Amino acid sequence: MRDTRESRLLLVLLIAIAFALITVDIRGGEDSPVDGARQGAATVFGPIESGVSAAVDPVGNAVSAIRDSGERHDRLAALEKENAALKARLGSDDRSRSRLKQLDRMLKIAGQGQYGIKGAEVIAIGAAQGFSWTITIDVGAKDGIKRDMTVLNGEGLVGRVTTVGPNTATVLLASDPDFTVGTRMESGDELGFASGQGDRPLRVELLNGKAEVKKGDRLVTFGSQADRPFVPGVPVGVVSRVDPSGGGLTRTLYVTPYAAFTKLDIVGVVVEAPKKDPRDTVLPPKPKPTPRPTVTVTVTPSPEAPVDGQNQQEQ
Repeated sequence: MRDTRESRLLLVLLIAIAFALITVDIRGGEDSPVDGARQGAATVFGPIESGVSAAVDPVGNAVSAIRDSGERHDRLAALEKENAALKARLGSDDRSRSRLKQLDRMLKIAGQGQYGIKGAEVIAIGAAQGFSWTITIDVGAKDGIKRDMTVLNGEGLVGRVTTVGPNTATVLLASDPDFTVGTRMESGDELGFASGQGDRPLRVELLNGKAEVKKGDRLVTFGSQADRPFVPGVPVGVVSRVDPSGGGLTRTLYVTPYAAFTKLDIVGVVVEAPKKDPRDTVLPPKPKPTPRPTVTVTVTPSPEAPVDGQNQQEQ
């Protein structure tokens, strides 16, 4: 349509008519005179609207699904994060309980032996193959730690301090092949020297080649001059094998250490030696032997079996 004066007048007229119809429709309510026209329009354009709606709804549903999926993903992510945090807390609590048990056992040993100890945490380990068996602990010179101090835990002897820094120290483990400690047999005076063998039992050479030793016997540290590097009475281990005596000057034992060198966490450095040798008081109680069940066999004679007297009478 060309933009002329007539076309403009026609447009204004159509707009005026539209407003008039809207006004009449609103005022008429359900009895509106244009209700029939509106129904007719609905009849004509209804199917078209339905078709358009059918075409559009899947897209809308897909968008809603994506939006809901995103919300669900966010909720799942939040739940997974909460679960991970909970597991971390539980794991931390489990570790805390384990460390408290280790600390309690170590303090018990320290109390029994009258050792003055400085508690420490293992923060690093040395290589087990090709290098020394060592650990690094989080105490050092600032904490009063010095070279050649005894290190123990809640089970027994761990090793000795070899290097000291301001805040850390290195401990040579009793399992290291270069490690040697003087030992004493429980309830006796048989002395020897225990050496590390890596992940194998400690090797102990008793000074008395004719010493009477059996599997299950226990050893403690003999102690050093001025209590450095070893204080006396620290549990070392249990005899697991005894080599046959060949008439030599020494006798060889193999000892399973009390300390598990692959599971070290909380340890203690003995900064003050006991005033008196604790001897065997630090050793754990001996396990009680398990009683063997007694089997009693009762023989009941059969009622059909003849008695000896009856047999003689019949004969």
